[in-house]
Amino acid sequence: MPGPRQEYLKAFDEEDDVFAPRTPASAHAADAYASVTDWNAGAPAGIRSDDDDDDAAPTGAPAPVKGAKGRTFTGIAAAAVTTVLAVIVAGQVTDDPGGADVQSQSATDQARDLRDPSSRADGPAPAPHAGAKPLTYDEKMGKTYPLGATFKGSGKFDAVPGIATGPGTGQKFTYRVDVEQGLGLDAELFAEAVQKTLNDQRSWAHNGARTFERIYSGKPDFVITLASPGTTADWCAKSGLDTTVDNVSCDSAATERVMINAYRWAQGSETYGDKIHAYRQMLINHEVGHRLGYGHVTCDKDGGLAPVMQQQTKFLDHDGIRCRANPWAYPGS
Repeated sequence: MPGPRQEYLKAFDEEDDVFAPRTPASAHAADAYASVTDWNAGAPAGIRSDDDDDDAAPTGAPAPVKGAKGRTFTGIAAAAVTTVLAVIVAGQVTDDPGGADVQSQSATDQARDLRDPSSRADGPAPAPHAGAKPLTYDEKMGKTYPLGATFKGSGKFDAVPGIATGPGTGQKFTYRVDVEQGLGLDAELFAEAVQKTLNDQRSWAHNGARTFERIYSGKPDFVITLASPGTTADWCAKSGLDTTVDNVSCDSAATERVMINAYRWAQGSETYGDKIHAYRQMLINHEVGHRLGYGHVTCDKDGGLAPVMQQQTKFLDHDGIRCRANPWAYPGS
């Protein structure tokens, strides 16, 4: 029987046995692209690296090239991988209109996420739209705010920073504004309302008799305190007053605090209905009136204005007399 053709036998290099065990891929360098990107590492003998001396003559006999066909196949495969990657990248840029812009924008967004906490969902709420018009003082005073009727806060207070000079030359009273922590109400709005209300011509500053000045440090004449219903009850009890029955405010005369019940401040009362701004003015004037030495009175004429020292949170009408809501000590001014 005739043997294999000589040309077939010569096709196999006896040093390159296709059935011999191969080095596993995991034994090579971790960088899958090292063969095409690291031109100097592991350069075979006879291949000059960048560190070779350009003037040095080659020495010794050329090293035999072992497994030439295997290296040729590896080189072709690496070149093919490089070509495929180049085609893919080029396709992303040329086939996708605006692809480069999208990639650039994505990189910009990622950078902004790292440096700007407000751009993340777990960061602070975004600032209002630039075109949004902020609410005026009157608009904010005309809104009600959520707060539970049985809520009891921490009992810890923060003084509202800043001062507000009392106008005029009347008898000066200094006060500080404290707001209980965790109420979720606008402390600066409350402080502004106190200053504006007390120094109104219709209030206790009538005809320049008194002036009220808000301070932040030092010892004031009294402290107007916005507190939860539970905390208000605790401080009023120090002066023998029970505010839990009708969930009201008080002047805790045995202490430095004039207590404004935050539930009433936020929600108002049935007696005033939707006139929340006027109701808040009445709260301030009524409780500070106690601090100035005024007691409770009621209107004595049907259809007349209720005096500011009437307990208007509890009632307007009494003994067959119908009174009208009134927040001012001197309403006709």
